[in-house]
Amino acid sequence: MSVINFIPTIWSARLLAHLDKKHVYAALVNRDYEGEIKNYGDTVKINQIGDINIKDYTKGKDIDDPEDLSGEQTILTIDQAKYFNFAIDDVDKAQVNPKLMDAAMQRAAYGMNDVTDLFLANLMYLAAQNNSTNLGSDTSAVVPTKNDAYDYLVDLSTDLTEKDVPTEGRWVVVPAWYHGLLLKDNRFVGNGTDYNKALIEGGEVGVAGGFRVWLSNNVPNTEGAKYKILAGTNAASSYAEQILETKAYSPEKRFADAVKGIHVYGGKVVQPKCLSVLTASKN
Repeated sequence: MSVINFIPTIWSARLLAHLDKKHVYAALVNRDYEGEIKNYGDTVKINQIGDINIKDYTKGKDIDDPEDLSGEQTILTIDQAKYFNFAIDDVDKAQVNPKLMDAAMQRAAYGMNDVTDLFLANLMYLAAQNNSTNLGSDTSAVVPTKNDAYDYLVDLSTDLTEKDVPTEGRWVVVPAWYHGLLLKDNRFVGNGTDYNKALIEGGEVGVAGGFRVWLSNNVPNTEGAKYKILAGTNAASSYAEQILETKAYSPEKRFADAVKGIHVYGGKVVQPKCLSVLTASKN
């Protein structure tokens, strides 16, 4: 078998397409700095501008000297690296067989997405867990019912509003059991139209309490009981990823060709106040 005709750009493009299709938490963060990273270990300095004072103006009087802008600088580091490595009967044939290519890359993408979404979910929770306005805790978790699950989302929205977080683009990610409670409440705008069915394929399942509601099995939880339901906006966190390389080769001990690739990524919570957490248990 020969791998002379291997075209890495085809495989890389298909892998990234599957990654984009299946992300949940990674769809809810900004990717403003993604074009600036190329390799594992790369860093991006993110400058945040502090508050600017607004002053009274009096006609005929000089205004004050300009104030120096102050703000914090945070670093987004590409400190995560994962790889895939699988064998197929013939790489050349796979490249002219879109179904076989898609099947192979979809499985690789699914595994990578699961890892990266867990990474981002925990990254955001750890940054937001000490917010004094969070709802519920490990010692006193909320136990929602079909009658008040919607109301708790309204409380999350209120918390964000009181912290001056913009209402535009707000999201919340819930586990399957919480989504089930919302479906029993007439106030929840869930699936039913072709548009909403299309959204479900990407993880978005409806609208509630001013949020776009997303469904994920990667909601952080403590021992499978106390779920950390995160709400926020994409201003809260930054994320960047790259498929650095895909390569075909012939394993020494196999009568097959193989494909391997490396995926690097990193994330940073830059605005923790743009997040709110509801700790909820099933019972």
